[in-house]
Amino acid sequence: MQRRLVTFGGILAGLLFLLAAAETYQPSLASTAAGLEPATLIGIAAMLVVAKLGGEFFERIGQSAVLGELLGGIAVGNLILVGFSGAEILKDNDVIAALAELGVIILLFEVGLESDLREMMEVGRSAMLVAVLGVIAPFFLGWAVSAYFNPYGARLEHIFIGAILCATSVGITARVFKDLGKLRTREARIILGAAVIDDVLGLLILALVAGAIRAANSGGDLSSLEIGMIATKAVLFLIGSVAIGHFVVPQILRRAGHLETRGVLLTLALSLCLLLSWAAAKMGLAPIVGAFAAGLVLDEVHYKPVRARKERDLRELLQPVSAVLVPIFFVLMGLKVDLRYFAQLNLLGFAFLLTLAAVVGKQVCALGVLERGVNRLAVGLGMVPRGEVGLIFASIGTTLLLPAANGGYERVISPATFGVVVIMVIITTLATPLTLKWSLARSSSSHSPRATSNVSVESGDRDGAT
Repeated sequence: MQRRLVTFGGILAGLLFLLAAAETYQPSLASTAAGLEPATLIGIAAMLVVAKLGGEFFERIGQSAVLGELLGGIAVGNLILVGFSGAEILKDNDVIAALAELGVIILLFEVGLESDLREMMEVGRSAMLVAVLGVIAPFFLGWAVSAYFNPYGARLEHIFIGAILCATSVGITARVFKDLGKLRTREARIILGAAVIDDVLGLLILALVAGAIRAANSGGDLSSLEIGMIATKAVLFLIGSVAIGHFVVPQILRRAGHLETRGVLLTLALSLCLLLSWAAAKMGLAPIVGAFAAGLVLDEVHYKPVRARKERDLRELLQPVSAVLVPIFFVLMGLKVDLRYFAQLNLLGFAFLLTLAAVVGKQVCALGVLERGVNRLAVGLGMVPRGEVGLIFASIGTTLLLPAANGGYERVISPATFGVVVIMVIITTLATPLTLKWSLARSSSSHSPRATSNVSVESGDRDGAT
């Protein structure tokens, strides 16, 4: 492992040197070369290497690769503190921003593919209650924490912070259950079902808050009728997507199976993802809503290649695309975190209380478990990580503007607040595997035959003594 990391570290150092050189000689190079700027090409290469270096290290220590990609971006983005400014041009590069946005769309498409509507319906009322409580409690706690630390900020800014805390990144939780061989337990099924509903509710809240912010930009307020319209559009969009997935997509996939060109399934899947992302944007929703809906409704079992030609599973086909585009998003998010803000003690206090609100808010959702014999603590802990979903919500906030007191506009999520959100995401994502494994081990030991026999012996001793 050390040799591989040293090799990749050498490659990264060389790419950063080239990036600095490209920045220095950018005017002369740009004047003679057509197409992409040299700094953009070297920058993308450096970001991919950073992502793989960080991801490899964190996976080796049993953590999510997402954290390595994010922290790698933070490290490179703050090299300016030691005099290296080569990475600064990557933070606002339009090409890299477009690739990162595509990465987010692919990521939400994958989340939708992993979600199963039938399984969500099977866990029933518990999943619904867990999801609803897991959205309401963090939303108001996040709103309150933001209002406390920024009393002069706009109300919509506080509401958006609350919306960020609604998110749940269930991939990390699912990985823990899978590693322990407990993916089929009631706790796992409730969490996975609730996470799907959580995503839908979170995206709905995001659509409502974004609509209110756009209304504020135009000088008005979002009326109850307009709120109802946005919510109705979001629900109708998801219902329409499910209907398309049930009636239209199977017919397209069956006919596509007669084509002999390779890669038909992947091409159709990505086309559907981008089409629904475009449709969501046209309806005033975030494009990621459409990407999630596309993954939710796509069922490749209807695709049967001609002449029994073997075709890999869609998730396998999507893996190379995801492996390149998705890390660019996380590294870019890391690049935008300025550690200089954290010299301010009030921001560290903000990060601590926001993290506490994120954890406590999700523990409330455990009250929604109706079945007896379910480890409620494990359910609450499994819903804690915000991971990539929280970062996606925060990144959208950095693109939204609100009228400022001085007559101009300011970002809903400022660079300082974005850094606070990143700290919350890192802590909740790192802590979940450890606390969840502890909770499941504690539950298993209390229900083990040895524990039961000990209870019987102790009860027998008491009876004899009596």
